[in-house]
Amino acid sequence: MGNALEVKSLQLSIQNETIIKDISFHVPNNKILALIGHNGAGKSTTMKAIMGWYKKLQGEIYIQGVSQDDNFLYFKTLFSYIPEEPLLMTELTVYQHFQLYGASYQMDNDILENRIKYYTSEFEIQDKLSEFPEALSKGMRQKVQTICALLPDVPLLLIDEPFMGLDIYATQFLLDELKRRNKEGMSILLTSHQMEKVTDLCDKYVLLADGMIAESGDIQEFSGLTRREVDE
Repeated sequence: MGNALEVKSLQLSIQNETIIKDISFHVPNNKILALIGHNGAGKSTTMKAIMGWYKKLQGEIYIQGVSQDDNFLYFKTLFSYIPEEPLLMTELTVYQHFQLYGASYQMDNDILENRIKYYTSEFEIQDKLSEFPEALSKGMRQKVQTICALLPDVPLLLIDEPFMGLDIYATQFLLDELKRRNKEGMSILLTSHQMEKVTDLCDKYVLLADGMIAESGDIQEFSGLTRREVDE
């Protein structure tokens, strides 16, 4: 089957504090894996390390066998990302964001336009194409960011808290769309605190605690998060 993502012996520090402590895991092709853990466990940091936002102390990261270190420009074209907080540019309209993503992934223009029409209709923002981000609510901005990540055909989709800020209709559509894209061949790595959605959506899980892997396995084996212990 092979792996869409491989993380090997990843270690990372921020401001001289070791946040990720020698973790290794993989996302098999055509599977959805959840990174689970309490706040501060290292989920978002691991996600950002995969994207190259943080410099590693050690470790190797591969997407479809392509090394992050050896071919970073090509590596970046192999994933898209939905952040917890929208990362939109104030000087671009909604439609210009979509055009930018299409150009970045060298999408065929007809395919791009069809997907823009489809996703803006399903997320109910087809009347916002000429708006700038500052004129949109947080939920609307999150929809724009989500659409941007769904536009290209990439082997790996990274999602940090995918349902934050979305209304119930957009949330259900996104759940269904992630399942559909996964069946078409897209592998997904996500973090979420909404465990009922995680167990319904994901195939496998990795539980992080204090920057280390506490356990991992098939999602049906996950017994739930216990209360985090805090040192006195």
